[in-house]
Amino acid sequence: MSKIKSTRDMLKRAQEGKYAVPAFNIHNLETLQVVVETANELRSPVIIAGTPSTIDYAGADYIVAMAEVAAERYDIPIAVHLDHFEDVSLIKNYILTGFTSAMIDASHYSFEDNIEIVSEVVEFAHKYDVTVEAELGRLVGVEDDLEVDESSGAFTDPEAAVKFVKKTNIDSLAIAIGTAHGLYKGTPNLDFERLVEIKNKVDVPLVLHGASDVPDDLVKKAISLGICKVNIATDLKIPFSDAVKKHFIENPKANDPRKYMTPGKEAMKAIVAHKILLCGSNGKA
Repeated sequence: MSKIKSTRDMLKRAQEGKYAVPAFNIHNLETLQVVVETANELRSPVIIAGTPSTIDYAGADYIVAMAEVAAERYDIPIAVHLDHFEDVSLIKNYILTGFTSAMIDASHYSFEDNIEIVSEVVEFAHKYDVTVEAELGRLVGVEDDLEVDESSGAFTDPEAAVKFVKKTNIDSLAIAIGTAHGLYKGTPNLDFERLVEIKNKVDVPLVLHGASDVPDDLVKKAISLGICKVNIATDLKIPFSDAVKKHFIENPKANDPRKYMTPGKEAMKAIVAHKILLCGSNGKA
């Protein structure tokens, strides 16, 4: 029997405890190792997330198998999550492979079509005790192959959120309150009043996407006002790659992956630890 968890209990506990569970986008063995080892050291529940391009790169079965090893080794809640998937058939496929949480992103469709597509995923996923996250409103920016320009961005409407949650029966809701995927050109202006209004109207855990590069004080405030899951991707890739590049500059003849990957893992570990402490999930495993 799998020891990988769904996000249902961990997000409900976060909602009750007024902290957030971090969801870290991983890409390979090394990045997954950093996330779970650091989470274990800080006794934090953790969500291992992969975008469609990451799953294509690493393989769904490989990621699930690595997560299974981590869940056996460490006594902390670990979930594996499909992040920003738009293809319903792929989601169903990967649920059968062993993923325990899925985000269906139909936010670019009409409101009614979004409900219909998300409802189909929920009906299938719940048969396997897999939790479903959906998005209402759109975040601008770029994440892997997903790109949304500023003219297509839209904030989440609180009244629409009530109807959306009720009609779809989703387990968590990703909301658009002013964050963006990737790096910011300036300091983001988050709509906390909108967050509070949504929190007061719906009872499912709320998710903050685009949290990389957002100042810590804004993330903390969002968590204090109801955010239960925080997605982190870009903030992990940059220090990892910078450390590997630095290693090659200082060691131009380096050719051993075990040697040049290690500085990247160490740089990423510091960020993972910081984000766990920022979310307040340390000690909550």
